[in-house]
Amino acid sequence: MRGRLTLGSPFQLLLLACSFAFAGYAGVRLFDGDWRGIVLWIVGAALLHDLVLLPLYAAADRAVLSGLGAAGRRAWAPYVRVPAVLSGLLLLVWCPLILNLVDTRYRAATGMSADVYLGRWLLITAVLFGGSALLLVLRGPGVRRATKRRPPAVH
Repeated sequence: MRGRLTLGSPFQLLLLACSFAFAGYAGVRLFDGDWRGIVLWIVGAALLHDLVLLPLYAAADRAVLSGLGAAGRRAWAPYVRVPAVLSGLLLLVWCPLILNLVDTRYRAATGMSADVYLGRWLLITAVLFGGSALLLVLRGPGVRRATKRRPPAVH
């Protein structure tokens, strides 16, 4: 049997073509300047992620799972992982401001201080973990989602 190639709707094709055009325009604009620095940054970011960050957060995830115990491992893991990932993503994106590494340049460009970002990130992290804990309590530690049970098929 041959598989049939589906192209999608005309709207999907137009959207795909526009996204390729936008990516091409961004690439041309991006490499118009310091392309060596950009390539170095992209390769460095990939290596930093694969060789440093991935082992770190994999080890942290294993430590959390072993701390939860066998009974809570499956039920509680998402309630720890999701806020940790969101908080880590916010830290990764806003790291220079959270760690107050760009205070003079940021103040010169915006006229505002970067001193508030650490407190705000900590507050957002606390709200994420608090909301996750609240969902865990409301759902109940041993409550699982109801699933449809079908009788086994008789052949």
